[in-house]
Amino acid sequence: MNTAPSSTLSPTVLHQLVQEGRPPRLLDVRTPGEFRTAHIPGSYNVPLGTLREHRTELLTHLDEDVVLVCRSGTRATQAERALAEAGLPNLRVLEGGITAWETAGAPLNRGPERWDMERQVRLVAGSIVLATGLVGLFVPGAHLIGTAIGAGLTYAALSNSCAMGVMLSKLPYNRGPRPDIRTVIAELRSTP
Repeated sequence: MNTAPSSTLSPTVLHQLVQEGRPPRLLDVRTPGEFRTAHIPGSYNVPLGTLREHRTELLTHLDEDVVLVCRSGTRATQAERALAEAGLPNLRVLEGGITAWETAGAPLNRGPERWDMERQVRLVAGSIVLATGLVGLFVPGAHLIGTAIGAGLTYAALSNSCAMGVMLSKLPYNRGPRPDIRTVIAELRSTP
């Protein structure tokens, strides 16, 4: 299964376009919590789930110059597929996501610090494996829970998806106020 985006845009090129006053539409598909922590100035928060659910509504308010942003590129690639299936051509994904943007020294709007989704997944998965490993010393078979988590993480890597990340994204810590699709569309209409 090919998961590479059809077209990427490097942080350097995107930063240059922004500085020249020719920024593309930037759709940040991370959770509202991640977006509040740090985002590219001028970007719109349209979480991946919202984008998938309302892609046809969004389609009529997007031009052909759209760059999708997430932490590393994985969710942006999924968003690219969803919008391409809905009929929006020429989509691009920010190469390396927010992580690469920040490494390039490009500007970010910052809010309260929060753990990103990948770090949360590592914490939860590691804690479950550790706890079931310890409990397994006293309760035969408890280690199999850790084995199941390992299998899930292996599948997540191979399929480029993460069920645990999806579940964690639904926690209040990550949700925050969910961007209302009507508000997002109004914002898209009000800016050129």
